[in-house]
Amino acid sequence: MGREATNPALDFLSWTDGNAIRLLQNGADFFPALCAAIDAAQRSVHLETYIFAFDPVGDRVLDCLVAAARRGVHVCLVLDGFGSHAVIDRVRGRLAAVDAQCLVFRPEPRFLGRFVPTRNRLRRLHRKTAVVDAAVAFVGGINIEDDYDEDSTTPRFDFAVQIRGPLVADVMYAQDLLHVRLNWARLRGSLPRPQVWHRLRLVMPLLKPRRAAIAQAVDTDLTLPSQYDRLRAALVLRDNVRYRQVFERAYLCCIRSARHEILIANAYFFPGRDFRKALLDAAARGVRVRILLQGKSDHRLLYHASRALYDAFIAGGIEIYEYRIGYLHAKAAVLDGMATVGSSNLDPFSLLLAREANVIVEDTAFAADLKARIEHGMARGTLIAQQDQRRRGWLRRGIETLSFFLVRLGVALTGKADSF
Repeated sequence: MGREATNPALDFLSWTDGNAIRLLQNGADFFPALCAAIDAAQRSVHLETYIFAFDPVGDRVLDCLVAAARRGVHVCLVLDGFGSHAVIDRVRGRLAAVDAQCLVFRPEPRFLGRFVPTRNRLRRLHRKTAVVDAAVAFVGGINIEDDYDEDSTTPRFDFAVQIRGPLVADVMYAQDLLHVRLNWARLRGSLPRPQVWHRLRLVMPLLKPRRAAIAQAVDTDLTLPSQYDRLRAALVLRDNVRYRQVFERAYLCCIRSARHEILIANAYFFPGRDFRKALLDAAARGVRVRILLQGKSDHRLLYHASRALYDAFIAGGIEIYEYRIGYLHAKAAVLDGMATVGSSNLDPFSLLLAREANVIVEDTAFAADLKARIEHGMARGTLIAQQDQRRRGWLRRGIETLSFFLVRLGVALTGKADSF
């Protein structure tokens, strides 16, 4: 079970001890580990993802899920209705043929409705989690798609973690709550109200973690190859009901208490006022702050809006690097002895609207490993110098300024504040 955090400001998180956690970098680490776990499954596989692509990687994962279902394993795949829109029918058909389940979070509306950017449509299932046999879990930022874009020879720079230990129960708990929500939506539209409430009472036991039972079940097997065991860790969620601001609160606490270094690798970086101030305050008190961002972007508006922040950060002593040799998709950070890996970007849409999941690990060896990997990405990236920023033409500055205000307008239209 958990105990208090070394950093008292993080006592509001649900910490667990005795976890074996393996750091996975890119699909080269992640997909073999995920497929091996699914192939070894005996009872259940529950997988959530934002993007599921029909490419060699997606085909391989789907084949593993189908094979598991054929040998009697309960298989449940949850897809986001926007991120996986193009493949939902095909995936659902293959899984239905073997009595496996495929659920969709917020399916896309039909016809002209899909062109209306309402706030509800912006609330996406962006987290990437998997639990196999209640014994091993995966949490990270890696979608079920090939690492290599058609015009890239370098894999996406991304991370995930493989977990054994009591933290697996918290991942299951998050999945159970979403499962209840998705089935509740179906029941509410198809059954009379008394039957709906009866069904809901039947699933209410899911609304509490099953940590104790899982901790006892897997405590004798905490071995993962060449990684770390007996670690303190916490699962940090973000949703629109119970965990609205937990992740940003934890992140801000770590930044404000940092005394030596802050190292961030983030794909979509457009933080609000409080977060920007916290980073600048940390740099002002002597903390070395380094940020690795996308240099090759697949969302041009957000990329240019992020670049509008560079001048203030560089002037405040923060080092900005851009990863230009491939796509950077990581959502990871090292803050002194704390490390986090997960799905949450540092932009308003992740932090205010999407469902996200990150793991925070309190361990100096694990943090040093993640730091070395991010620094390797920085060494292959480009340091943005202040003189380079000053040499930008008026057109480039105008595009960045306009992008900044357009993104902020988008945040305002969601009805959310600009504090983060």
